[in-house]
Amino acid sequence: MKYIIGIGGVTNGGKTTLTNKLIQTLPNCCVVHQDDFFKKPDQIEVGEDGFRQWDVITAMDMEAMTNTIKGWMENPAKFARSHGVTLAPVPDVANPDEHIHILIVEGFLLYNYPPLLEVFNKCYYIAIPYEECKRRRSTRQYTVPDPPGLFDGHVWPMYLKHRKQMEDSGLNIEYLNGLKSKEEIYNQVYEDIQNNLLNSL
Repeated sequence: MKYIIGIGGVTNGGKTTLTNKLIQTLPNCCVVHQDDFFKKPDQIEVGEDGFRQWDVITAMDMEAMTNTIKGWMENPAKFARSHGVTLAPVPDVANPDEHIHILIVEGFLLYNYPPLLEVFNKCYYIAIPYEECKRRRSTRQYTVPDPPGLFDGHVWPMYLKHRKQMEDSGLNIEYLNGLKSKEEIYNQVYEDIQNNLLNSL
């Protein structure tokens, strides 16, 4: 059985932290990080707001990301081996459909790219309020540092715009409170995934 989990949400909401905890505990679990598909800085346009448009879907090579996910869907075991993921042994008599392969897709604009909306079995979205998001963002070191005013001038307005688009898409999304402790969020999601997997068998 193949099961694809989306972990979306606001920048600095805790997506990667949650993903890293889940891949350590879920069986046969691979991950695709949307951040790995950013285009090179010189390919990022400058918008009307005067900032390079990092927080829009065109800043990423979404076709390459979709193809990576399709590669996992076609052969999760091969994908896992090529990404250094250790697979659980398959019992000789096991029905292949009962052998679970999990893919976590993590990113801040997961649910804004129509070709991907159909692939998710479960969608989570971590949200935190403006003040907390701005505080966390200010403590992060990025390869390309944030220019002054980027958060208020580009990052947060784009977040609000894309969140509305996502909500209007009709996708069934479970919202997570990013102000809860990392442990609480992990426990909530892990338990939910386990229940969903049991119900899917």
